[in-house]
Amino acid sequence: MLQKIKAPMSGKILQIFTNVGDVVSEDDYLVMIEAMKMENPITAPVDGTVKEINVKVNDKVEADEVIMVIE
Repeated sequence: MLQKIKAPMSGKILQIFTNVGDVVSEDDYLVMIEAMKMENPITAPVDGTVKEINVKVNDKVEADEVIMVIE
């Protein structure tokens, strides 16, 4: 089952910790978003394989934008 990872808030992508094809475990760091001058890690909600990464470093994202897909 595909799990869409959405940005919890608007901000800028500071770092991406995974690549397409990587196997991740629940609570692994996926990306770091800067919002309101704070760094906010986004973690994997499930175990799985990264199928899509829809952002790049320095991209601006809006709340609820799909940033990654895990299968």
